[in-house]
Amino acid sequence: MRAAPPEVTSDRLERRPRREPVGPLAPPSASPGPTEGPWSLVPVILGAVVFRGVCYALMTGAAVWAELRPAPGPLPDLLLSALPYVDGVARANYLLWLAVYLPLALVFLASEPRRWARYMVTGGLVSLARGLTIALTGIGPPGPARADLMPVDALETWFQLVSPWAVFAHGSAQAYLTKDLFFSGHAATTFLLVLYLWPRPRLRWLALAAHAVVVASVLLARLHYSIDVVGAWAVTFAIFALREWRPAAGTR
Repeated sequence: MRAAPPEVTSDRLERRPRREPVGPLAPPSASPGPTEGPWSLVPVILGAVVFRGVCYALMTGAAVWAELRPAPGPLPDLLLSALPYVDGVARANYLLWLAVYLPLALVFLASEPRRWARYMVTGGLVSLARGLTIALTGIGPPGPARADLMPVDALETWFQLVSPWAVFAHGSAQAYLTKDLFFSGHAATTFLLVLYLWPRPRLRWLALAAHAVVVASVLLARLHYSIDVVGAWAVTFAIFALREWRPAAGTR
């Protein structure tokens, strides 16, 4: 006669801990507790903005220095050769970037200010990496229209390029930048926003659509080669992963 199996009681049952998603695209951690008031994040946000601005200024210095060097171009590009040049897109390119980027960035700031500060620091690191790649490369403009532009005094050019008013109201970037700058800053900034907003489904697809519009615009405007966009994806994702990757506990 077979013995009855031992009774399994609730005391002998072990509940496995829930494994949370990990990795660079995992959902953000819980929001700050009630002890953290809204004004306590102001120094963090201001510090992140200042860091991003300093990194952008350094990158712009590398861009101005690139203007002083000779560079071959335009270079052959399989994708650009299949796309038309659209003058209207070229004239409104920076305003288009601002129109699709700024609303999403402001929503991100209002809803997740601490994570937005991390995003700004990561963006500053991307700017530093871009300044390095600009200094290491010397590539001529993708389109003949930009090849006709003439650089001016380096210091004056730098001031005009770090001024948001000069860039968006007076088109200083179109006026003073004549070389291709590897990699694309337009693509990098909007792609980084996609990565940070990825855990939020409603904003994810808006950010992805905005990024697609910006990528199309820089190609149609002959602002960048297609390799500049691919390079922006690679470098931006690498820096984002180094900053945000969290391996699972207990993994080797």
